[in-house]
Amino acid sequence: MGIKGLQGFVERVCPDACRTVDLREIAQKHCIDHPDSPPVIVVDAMSCVRYWYTPESWVCGGQWREFLAILEDFIKTFMAADIKLVFFFDGVVESKKRDEWIKRRLQNNKEIARVFQFIKIHRKQPGREMFVMPSALPTFTRFALKSLGQKTVCTLQEADFEVAAYGLQHNCIGILGQDSDYLIYNTCPYYSIEKLCLDRLVTVMYSREDLCRALGLSLTHLPLFACLLGNDVVPENLLEGFWHKCLVSSPRKNNSYNRRTNIFFAVANYISKVPQSYSSLKHLEDILPLGSDKTLLYRGVESYLLPGQQSPWIPPKVTSGQMFSLQQETAMCQDKEIFQLAKKQHVQSENYTIFNILSKGEIECSNSLEDESDTEIPGQALIYRPARQHIYSILLESGKGGAYSFVKEWFVYFGNPLQQPELIQPVQPIPGGGTPNLKTLWFAKGPDVEKQRYSTFLACFHLHDGMEYLRGLEAPVAAFCCLLVYLMMQVSSLSMEDLNAFVALVLCLKGKSAAELASLQLAQVDSRGVHLGAVIVRGLSTLLMANSACGFPFRMDDLMPWQVFDGKLFQEKYQQSHRGCSLEELLEGNESLYTPFENLKSFICKACMAKKRTIHSRPRGNGFITGTRQREFNPRFQQTHRSSFVPPYHNQMRGFLWRNPQGFPQGKKNVCTCVFRIVSINTVTSLCLYAGCVCMSAVILWLQQSVVKLVSAVVVYCH
Repeated sequence: MGIKGLQGFVERVCPDACRTVDLREIAQKHCIDHPDSPPVIVVDAMSCVRYWYTPESWVCGGQWREFLAILEDFIKTFMAADIKLVFFFDGVVESKKRDEWIKRRLQNNKEIARVFQFIKIHRKQPGREMFVMPSALPTFTRFALKSLGQKTVCTLQEADFEVAAYGLQHNCIGILGQDSDYLIYNTCPYYSIEKLCLDRLVTVMYSREDLCRALGLSLTHLPLFACLLGNDVVPENLLEGFWHKCLVSSPRKNNSYNRRTNIFFAVANYISKVPQSYSSLKHLEDILPLGSDKTLLYRGVESYLLPGQQSPWIPPKVTSGQMFSLQQETAMCQDKEIFQLAKKQHVQSENYTIFNILSKGEIECSNSLEDESDTEIPGQALIYRPARQHIYSILLESGKGGAYSFVKEWFVYFGNPLQQPELIQPVQPIPGGGTPNLKTLWFAKGPDVEKQRYSTFLACFHLHDGMEYLRGLEAPVAAFCCLLVYLMMQVSSLSMEDLNAFVALVLCLKGKSAAELASLQLAQVDSRGVHLGAVIVRGLSTLLMANSACGFPFRMDDLMPWQVFDGKLFQEKYQQSHRGCSLEELLEGNESLYTPFENLKSFICKACMAKKRTIHSRPRGNGFITGTRQREFNPRFQQTHRSSFVPPYHNQMRGFLWRNPQGFPQGKKNVCTCVFRIVSINTVTSLCLYAGCVCMSAVILWLQQSVVKLVSAVVVYCH
């Protein structure tokens, strides 16, 4: 995560350390000097993702086909220069970085709250200065790059360490990223993704040698310099007193510099006078207020040493290879064959989160674009928790022999202070112990096993029937349909209008190009639609997890968002559906979609009814949610497990019943078909306020004239 302010310090104060370079020329020179090895740039993908995501729309859930096209163009540009790219993604959050991870997540919550406040006031997306990455963007970027034929690595420890090590060991021509830690590692050159001009392949190289000259240090000083400025290992708040002493004795104080810049020079001046030895490091640890952990400086300096490197500040260290060999001994999974396969798939970016569960029994999920003041929709972390509990059960084979293992979850959602992980108990997806064991799901072959994989996957989402129908659909549509069944069952505030929008989205998306989707313009943005878009995308990542656990009944490519989701298109369908538009408009006049639309909806409704969940109509018209009332946290979602499906939110719109159409007659048909039961005047009045098929102003006028006439009019209209 870097050293606070170091990047800016180099750019402002050390201009000689910022060199504009032509990557094509560097690659050509490498080919001359090393004719047997192609020029390779190792990419810190996590620090590049926000620079890659350039579609205009980011708030609606992600413009995934546009994004995929952008990544493809990025790769093609480097390929044209004969430069090979290797992409690294963070595969773990190390315990030493957990506090910083939590701090950033809580800060992101505040930023997301401001985004929703803006949307509710202005009914549009904020400017780029308020940019928040679409939910699960790093996860799906990893699979996108892999699908484009790139070497993609998911790390076993901190990504910047593995990136620096790979660059050094494979004689790479450089590292592409935006992390000041690459100025500290003694590795290959560091290039800026932020400064990259893609069409010319020109960027800025940050020179650690020139930085050392400006500071009066050597390369071996840099790890200690980073630690004494504060980094992911040594907290800044422990160093204030030390900085003050350095500033007092520093000969290079400059009133034109800010305090942080003067601290850099003062700390460098102090270090330059200290003998480079382990005893000097120990002395520093004694004088610094490090509390009970006097090894912070040692561990901080050690974290910058790449395999095979030594430092005068510390004695020889335990190698990374030795550290990796200890993982199996402490893993939750003691089956070596399963563990090794999970690890291999993890590193090669072929599975999702499975190795983290099998090795440490711990996973995390970052922020999502969710509206904390929407009291009807729980956080995605809670919506998908029952599915994850089933996945944990499959992986850890809980319940067999009476042994249960808890999984530690660090999931961001409203009401979770992240002070400690939540201990989540696995729950068998098939009651009575009918779940196949992991070795069968992962290693066995044959048609019967393929069916077992598929049925186990469905069971994770409370679908114990319907396999025959789903297997007859295109795989991306089948998986999305499975997700919709689960989602409609879990959140009973979701309405028939929401379902119409989801189904229309997946049907209308097929065949649309990235350019066509980019040209789609929205008159306004609905905050609830933004929230639902994030929930759906996080649901797709839950499908990835289940697919990995169940032995891949689906190809991972079939579960990607660019197959079934587009943020702007979903916003359009969501708003159309809640306005009560015709089926013809919702499906863009494509009559060939009418029957698939009806069939998918019918399947989802029947699957929900089998679990005693009736999907009601609840059109919202153009009534955008503008309230800021805080969510009352539902204690039902705090339960660590649920053995059978129980709808967490009871739908309040009892007066509405959905009538599944048996066929669509010629001409326009209103999507929001409904009938009334005998209900009270108050209920009819409240329902009419939601009716998108009637002008809101007319409804208000009728209410002022006569409630009785209104009831009569509605009854006549509906019959």
